[in-house]
Amino acid sequence: MRRALSESDIAAAVQQLSDGILQKNPDSDFVLVGLRSRGDEVAERILAQLTAQGLNVEMGVLDISLYRDDLAHLSSNPKLQGSDIPFTVDGAKIILVDDVLFTGRTVRSAIDALMDYGRPSKIELAVLIDRGHRELPFAPDYVGITLDTQRMDYVDVKLKGSDGLDSVEVTENQD
Repeated sequence: MRRALSESDIAAAVQQLSDGILQKNPDSDFVLVGLRSRGDEVAERILAQLTAQGLNVEMGVLDISLYRDDLAHLSSNPKLQGSDIPFTVDGAKIILVDDVLFTGRTVRSAIDALMDYGRPSKIELAVLIDRGHRELPFAPDYVGITLDTQRMDYVDVKLKGSDGLDSVEVTENQD
């Protein structure tokens, strides 16, 4: 196992996401939607930085548990945490926020779930970590950091709000 990102690395990645979003969207004509779990915490950190820059941005949280295509492979009772979308999705420009982009399947699930709330005018994607190895044709609009990983490596993201500390560790598969 090797530590890939420290607390300061994660803070710099969130700053890069915030800066990219602010540069492309100098007005507040968008909303953030963080994906449970950990994407919502990344979205909260982005929101805090955007607010400090004077933007007035709304944020929601989306639970995609029941939209996953690997539901049969997960535990028999997925942990549902609920969604909170306090704004109208119809016509909104939405920036989906997640912690790690890997195969793209989570993004597909998130878009499916979001469409049950309405039809946004545009959806963009912000990810703390892009580790590559897509199975679906999704590319992030905003990336905090790109990690060079092997397909079978495991990327373990820990964030203070969820886990008590900020770190990312990559476990390399020896096979």
